[in-house]
Amino acid sequence: MKLLKLLLLVFVIQTQAQQGGMWVPSLLSGMNETEMKNLGMKISAKDIYDANHSSIKDAVPQFNGGCTSEVISDKGLILTNHHCGFDAIQKQSSVEHDYLTDGFWAYKMEEELVNKDLNVMFIVRIEDVTSKVLDGVAALSLESEKQKKIQENISALNLSSPKEAWQENKIRTFYDGNQYLLFVTETFKDIRLVGAPPSLIGKFGSDTDNWVWPRHTGDFSLFRIYADKNNRPAEYAADNVPYKPKHFLPISISGLKENDFTMVMGYPGTTREYLPAIAVEQIVNDLNPAKVALRDATLKVQDGFMRKDNAIKIQYAAKYATIANSWKKWIGETKGLKKSDAVTLKRKFETEFQEKVSKAGKQAEYGNILSDFEKNYSEIKDYALARDYFTEVALRNTEILVVGYKLYQLEQLLSSKGEQAFTDRKNNLSNGIEDFYRNYNAIVDRQIFEQLINLYATKSPQQFLPSSLNTIEATKLSAEVFDNSKLTSLNGFKELLNGDTNTIIGNINNDKGYQLIKSMADSYTKNVLPKYDELNLKNIATQRTYMKGILEFFPNKRIFPDANSTLRVTYGKIKGYQPNDAVYYEPFTYLDGVLEKYVPGDYEFDVPKKLIDLYNTKDYGIYGVNGKMPVCFIGTNHTTGGNSGSPAIDAKGNLIGLNFDRVWEGTMSDIYYSPDICRNVMVDLHYVLFIIDKYAGAKNIINELKIITSTKKK
Repeated sequence: MKLLKLLLLVFVIQTQAQQGGMWVPSLLSGMNETEMKNLGMKISAKDIYDANHSSIKDAVPQFNGGCTSEVISDKGLILTNHHCGFDAIQKQSSVEHDYLTDGFWAYKMEEELVNKDLNVMFIVRIEDVTSKVLDGVAALSLESEKQKKIQENISALNLSSPKEAWQENKIRTFYDGNQYLLFVTETFKDIRLVGAPPSLIGKFGSDTDNWVWPRHTGDFSLFRIYADKNNRPAEYAADNVPYKPKHFLPISISGLKENDFTMVMGYPGTTREYLPAIAVEQIVNDLNPAKVALRDATLKVQDGFMRKDNAIKIQYAAKYATIANSWKKWIGETKGLKKSDAVTLKRKFETEFQEKVSKAGKQAEYGNILSDFEKNYSEIKDYALARDYFTEVALRNTEILVVGYKLYQLEQLLSSKGEQAFTDRKNNLSNGIEDFYRNYNAIVDRQIFEQLINLYATKSPQQFLPSSLNTIEATKLSAEVFDNSKLTSLNGFKELLNGDTNTIIGNINNDKGYQLIKSMADSYTKNVLPKYDELNLKNIATQRTYMKGILEFFPNKRIFPDANSTLRVTYGKIKGYQPNDAVYYEPFTYLDGVLEKYVPGDYEFDVPKKLIDLYNTKDYGIYGVNGKMPVCFIGTNHTTGGNSGSPAIDAKGNLIGLNFDRVWEGTMSDIYYSPDICRNVMVDLHYVLFIIDKYAGAKNIINELKIITSTKKK
């Protein structure tokens, strides 16, 4: 009987092991390691993070500041998503050598393509420096003074903390300012393109399938890190050599099954899991709908041109994908927050929080937090909405305004820092603007302008609009701007910057496009930004105290720090899910599904002939499983933007998948994670290797890898 009870207890612990959360890898020992082992992990926390010996963290660099990658060979070969490498692939492409359409494979190292301004960053070690950062802060009364002191302490620590000459110190805040960690990093800047499948594989399903399950996208690309002769970071040089990593990930193709343990390691960008209910309510009802409408209008115009003109498609492919990614995410996020009733659940938690405050007799410290949130978020709503409208219209989606704003900043620099600073920025701007205009089309931008300026003038809070937009006719304003502004071409832009300082200021202020963005920016910086910053600073201070209270009153609750683009571990298992009544999604997809979605000639769902031939002959090599070719799988790992390209790792520390997306119903996980419906989407390494080997014939790449099968090791 005792043995039976013990077995039942073990079973309950294993099946109820917690999932979700984005945990700091240096702090996994204890609760997290126990949970991971209960889920099936066979390695230790020190195998994942060890400051003094090689560990998995040494094989997981951040890719170009916004994605994640993983080292998969002892010659510095790294794997990341196709969409993470997309910009580099696009820049290498031309009409004559269209690597987006045709793919690219280097069959020897000499063929690998050098990329300008591409880098990967490794974490060397992590240290807690909270007490040093907060030294002298508590004695200050004003929040602005506290923030200033914190920044002074951080700057001093960045300079004084020990590191090697080629390394950097970076301090980041956790738990809304209640903890600070120092990251010692190494950044490699010679990163060369090794391989990328054609977009019909790497972006199969494109924006229609984005955030959707079932998924059939081979979202991967390959790069190589090069270092100097001492294996240290270096700018590109012809005599640089492939980087020798401290650790690289073996690849397992021994087969996957539902409920297998999975760990995803990477650099998630931003989450806001501990926002109060009123903030989530504003996101659902006001902020997300406004941004969705603006991007919806932008995407419809771009899509119409891209489908008709291949040159425009090359120019706008990366921009379209970036805009569409957040657009669709916000739609799914809103849907998920409503479906899960996140606002009600947060209000329930807030009631419990308030009860604990009263019971502890700490009303003086925490008693006004929730009422302060209600007051501040009510006040900030119109300012936050106006900020989003300005950001989306003027700084992101209407390109003539985006480039005009660069000149606005230039003029402001003259006023604030003088002529030398103005001249330096002007020269940098003039020399660096060619990339912008290489991918700019004034005809496309004109139609986007008409759509967005109308929404800006009619939907943004009216009290903050410049007088020039109070009575607007979008078509007339579009003609006035685009027919007369020099901002529509590279030569025109450079012409505006010709001459001495007074001439340049006169030139830009006489330009119709600049006049418009200046009126918008002046109104925004005068009427919106100061008040928004004032109220936001109050919310930051209140959020920090709220987070302190959560940590104090819920010591046994799984409280993980919000994502902030630092290295994190999330763990769970391969698992299907039920998004709606009577609907259940299996956790695996196969090449059969690619052919089921196949639409000849469609830029999203066309399939390369060679892939069809391989499917018809079932020529899968060692990568097939039971006569089928796995493509993607899903799990309960808690991921977000920045986890793109993150390794999915099995119980033994082997690479099994490549994270690239989340399911649409679960995009709310940035604000509220639920293991019931939140799923991350991963490319199966069976499919990655199959494409490299059988489709591309890149045996040289396969021969670099350590591949683990069920019967042998390579």
